[in-house]
Amino acid sequence: MGNSGFLATLLLPTFLCVHLLFGGSVDGLGVNWGTMATHKLPPETVIQMLKDNGITKVKLFDADSKTMDALAGSDLVVMVAIPNDQLLAMNSYGRAKEWVKKNITTYNFKGGVNIKYVAVGNEPFLTSYNGSFINTTFPALQNIQNALNDAGVGDTIKATVPLNADVYNSPQNNPVPSAGRFRTDISGPMSQIVNFLANNSSPFTVNIYPFLSLYGNDDFPFNYAFFDGGNPIVDNGIQYANVFDANFDTLVSALKAVGHGDMPIIIGEVGWPTDGDKNANMANAQRFYNGLLPRLAANTGTPLRPGYIEVYLFGLIDEDAKSIAPGNFERHWGIFRYDGQPKFPLDLSGQNQNKFLTGAKDVKYLPQQWCMFNPNAKDVSKLADNINYACTFADCTALGFGSSCNSLDANGNASYAFNMYYQVQNQKDMACNFQGISGEAGNKSPASYHCWFFLNSQRPCMSRLSPDSLEERELVILSGIECRMDEQRPNCNHLSSSDHNLNRHEKE
Repeated sequence: MGNSGFLATLLLPTFLCVHLLFGGSVDGLGVNWGTMATHKLPPETVIQMLKDNGITKVKLFDADSKTMDALAGSDLVVMVAIPNDQLLAMNSYGRAKEWVKKNITTYNFKGGVNIKYVAVGNEPFLTSYNGSFINTTFPALQNIQNALNDAGVGDTIKATVPLNADVYNSPQNNPVPSAGRFRTDISGPMSQIVNFLANNSSPFTVNIYPFLSLYGNDDFPFNYAFFDGGNPIVDNGIQYANVFDANFDTLVSALKAVGHGDMPIIIGEVGWPTDGDKNANMANAQRFYNGLLPRLAANTGTPLRPGYIEVYLFGLIDEDAKSIAPGNFERHWGIFRYDGQPKFPLDLSGQNQNKFLTGAKDVKYLPQQWCMFNPNAKDVSKLADNINYACTFADCTALGFGSSCNSLDANGNASYAFNMYYQVQNQKDMACNFQGISGEAGNKSPASYHCWFFLNSQRPCMSRLSPDSLEERELVILSGIECRMDEQRPNCNHLSSSDHNLNRHEKE
């Protein structure tokens, strides 16, 4: 995700998230395809979904062989990736050559995978990493690009480093885009990386997340996170009416300051989550995309970089196994739900002719049965402990403050948590044993809490409907429980015991 880095009151949080590539009619639009889920859709299903929606580019967070095999012959343009925990290994040129041979040249044949970029790490200079990857990122970048060159594919496949927008900022005494500079603590490594990218005709990749401006600062002007109503700031006669433009041009100024003001820039991730925070909902997500996509289609660019920008939306599908250390919203960036069904109407061509995208086909769901709280339980002294246990191993982020199921009562919270755990465990009998607090699993739908009680299928679970308007979806039956769609979002809210502690995983 990205930080604004200009205007003290407009600085994006230091933490930016990961988002995806979109295609459609917007030239060069791609999506991020993350796979941190308990019930992954088969790669072939996802690839067909991309094609059905006219998406031609995809950004990955690894080089998983099953995914790569499925991409062969698809004609999709692909950015593969090396996770942060492999950067140290890539400091060995021998290991870098082995990686390129295994994950790049193996697929470099007619009818193979159309690889265009290799992402070396993912936001490795994030301030929250406390410098863990500062000394290993640049050597890894060098070795991977040199290995690509030695393999004879370096002219067409470029290595880049997706960076969080917190790698640059503007001083507090002059918080405008034109004063943008790279962070002083990483100015050396950033100069090395930028110079190397320039020498190899490689792009600079940055992740920008206007949502995080709101998440990190209640005083941030709400409309400035979107493209349709922010009060502009003025920088040397240039008006900036939204934080995306201001953030992007802060980077342009930082690149100019190190002698590379014309370097190509890719937006590696940009998007808006739909749950897990008071500002994360489908109405705000749709508003954001309704502003972003037409600008991309028109090649509006930014004041300092008018014209085409290569963009990867974040993300394609929700990921219920992502770390929630940055916030509960981390699991809800997808424009599709866990089961590959669309969340809200969207027009990827940027013409604002919104309609529901084509969802994943032939998704196989688990049987319609749920694990619910037993209201007749005699001893509920360990209810909180059991809810915390369930939410440690399943996704309860919809129960958090400001989230879509926050209005459930105590019994509803418990039922939601128990059922999520039960579904994640593929409906095993023992997975509905919460020390006598839960009832036996059964096929009776969980009353009408107006919240989504998932049936985590053999991939996800929800009954599939594909009407062309939100009005037609006013009442959606999901796993046997009603979820009414009010103001383009479910009228339900999540549970507070989602505040359970999870170990922080590397992003994606």
